[in-house]
Amino acid sequence: MIIEQLIFIVISFAIFVYMFFRMIRNNDTTYIMILSLEFIGIALSFTEILLKVKLNMIFVILKYLLAIILPIFIIILEKRNITLFEIVYIQKAKLYLLLGDNKKAKQALIDLIEKNTKSYNAHKMLAEIYELEGGMRKAIDEYVQAIDLNKKDYDSYYKVAELLTKLDKKEEAAQMLFNLLEKKPEMYRATELLGEILIEKERYKEAVNIYQDALRYHVVSYELNYNLGIAYTMLNDFQNAKTCYEKAAQINSLLYNAKYSLAEIAIIYKDLEEAERRFLEAIEEEELSADGYYELAKIYLMKGDKDTAIKYINTAIDSNAKKIAPKVKKEPIFIPIMAKISIPFNLEEPEQEEIPKLQPKEIKAKEHLEEMSEITRHLGYNDIKMLRKNVAGKGRKIEEKEAIYQEQDIQKERQE
Repeated sequence: MIIEQLIFIVISFAIFVYMFFRMIRNNDTTYIMILSLEFIGIALSFTEILLKVKLNMIFVILKYLLAIILPIFIIILEKRNITLFEIVYIQKAKLYLLLGDNKKAKQALIDLIEKNTKSYNAHKMLAEIYELEGGMRKAIDEYVQAIDLNKKDYDSYYKVAELLTKLDKKEEAAQMLFNLLEKKPEMYRATELLGEILIEKERYKEAVNIYQDALRYHVVSYELNYNLGIAYTMLNDFQNAKTCYEKAAQINSLLYNAKYSLAEIAIIYKDLEEAERRFLEAIEEEELSADGYYELAKIYLMKGDKDTAIKYINTAIDSNAKKIAPKVKKEPIFIPIMAKISIPFNLEEPEQEEIPKLQPKEIKAKEHLEEMSEITRHLGYNDIKMLRKNVAGKGRKIEEKEAIYQEQDIQKERQE
């Protein structure tokens, strides 16, 4: 009992002296709080000795917690470059945020940074507050400071790229994302954002490479396969686009846009049965139904079935007359059945509830496929075979590249 009390007093007093000199050296009054708590713990021990009483378990735990455990915890944090001052101000900022007072939270963090410019947590937290408030440029500055202090803060890398994109500085954002993916190639969000930027900038070959690299880590991602299909579509590599759309549709059976794209590719290759099957799947999506019925009507006219064509084209007009009727008037294939197509006299439709729009990249790929299917409709089978042959060569190169990647992965696993 006496030995235990003696050891406690020696250790707690040594820690107290150490913390006192830390306060003097750092000129930091926040240590007063810790010293006060330590003093309470030591006082409990002296009370036990002077009054010759045995404290109950709660007070014993309390004295060890206040006089030894808490200050040792603070010392460990300081060894990791997290000062007591930083802990107090970070917690103060979090409390203000919890209370909804962003202004005081920011001021607490700014005060902390003024005292310690290398506080990673303060810069990161301040960046998040600025971003929340819409101060994107200030947020970028703070995220950059955080990255300088912690090179492995990949989330801040991504945040900077995301904010640059919102500020329409997409070239800078793309470069940031390229750098990020070199360090962390499996980062899904970075691949998605970079792919979007590259497709928007019509840098389709680069987008293909980015998506292919990402699929090594996320094989069953329907979004990556679908986006890769769009990139191939814009490169007129329809065979590889078809493969990607098929994978995407297998992973996500509700991905009707992929099925619509597969239908258009089938028309390009004059596979009308496949095209019909895919369009019948795609029309389950309300946004694609009018276009799907329109394309089905053209297919049945090519087959020579006018009655079914009339049924489908009138269904398409009923779905969206304002969109379909002008296309029907311009399309020569409908001339033989024009008298039986019910085109309304007034195409001004009443206000309807907004239907979710396709993304710009999807609209662009869809229109490109529709245009290409119209062009190839007038080509002969020999021309289509030549087209198949050209893209097959590209496909083999892609397969060879994928095989190399797989071999590299196998070798890496064996080495590990």
